Amino acid sequence: MKIQVSDKAHQWYIEEMGLEKGDSVRFFGKVYGKTEIHDNFSVAINIDRPNDPLVTETVDGITYFIEKSDDWFFSGYNFHVEYNEELDEVTYHFVE
Repeated sequence: MKIQVSDKAHQWYIEEMGLEKGDSVRFFGKVYGKTEIHDNFSVAINIDRPNDPLVTETVDGITYFIEKSDDWFFSGYNFHVEYNEELDEVTYHFVE
């Protein structure tokens, strides 16, 4: 499993969340919503520090990560984060 954050998605996070080098963004599952592979769950994010990371990707000094405790939500898939210009928001894709 790996995380892939596109350059445009990375820039969107910097602008929307005020990220700076050294910051970390955690992806995890939350109740309510829907993803390509889950009903009643969606992707949540917060600024946090890795404690026991399952996977990380660092782009320009900012670390994106998923904790091992969230493996149930992402298991069996690579996690791609892209930017949708039409919607002006990031989109999440679970890729086998």
